[in-house]
Amino acid sequence: MNPVYHQAKFMNSSPSLKDTPADMGKEVAFAGRSNAGKSSAINTLTRQNSLARTSKTPGRTQMLNFFEINEHQRFVDLPGYGYAKVPADVKNKWHQLMEIYLTQRKSLCAIILVMDVRHPLTDFDWQMIEWCQHTGLPLHILLTKADKLTYGAAKNTLLQVQRTLKDVNIPITAQLFSALKKNGIDEVHQALDELFSVNKAANSEV
Repeated sequence: MNPVYHQAKFMNSSPSLKDTPADMGKEVAFAGRSNAGKSSAINTLTRQNSLARTSKTPGRTQMLNFFEINEHQRFVDLPGYGYAKVPADVKNKWHQLMEIYLTQRKSLCAIILVMDVRHPLTDFDWQMIEWCQHTGLPLHILLTKADKLTYGAAKNTLLQVQRTLKDVNIPITAQLFSALKKNGIDEVHQALDELFSVNKAANSEV
């Protein structure tokens, strides 16, 4: 377990790219469907109950939420996609904000893609995977809510996802994760250590 992630603190919520923190250092962005447990995962791996906003109503993350780990590293909680019960124009605005961030943010060095282990690799997930392929960004997949399945069923899903993605031509890893049971924290900390250490030269034109 890397305690550096426990000192994460909220920086700001940005409704547009011009409101974001200075584009320096490195950022790992968390993406996923609105009901996949993205905010809960951030809270669990930082050991803070209310760092990222959680809600029983999917789609509460409506801006780019930045969290400082140290002066050189940040997490970014992206707006959830695909499920939120909001007007279409609001949803389109979120997607435009995400697209601008993903294509123009120079400090973005990797994506953590959060999927509910019971519903992995949705069309929206594939869009994010294909975008990472296009840009060459490393990707780590968190199969959340692993406590909802037996260990055997969850492990089989993980193996299926790994087999499906074995020919994707970017650095890609996957793991099981449970915010409720606090399972998988050490593994995601190790993945984050590696993602933050990636040389960004390959992504310099993004």
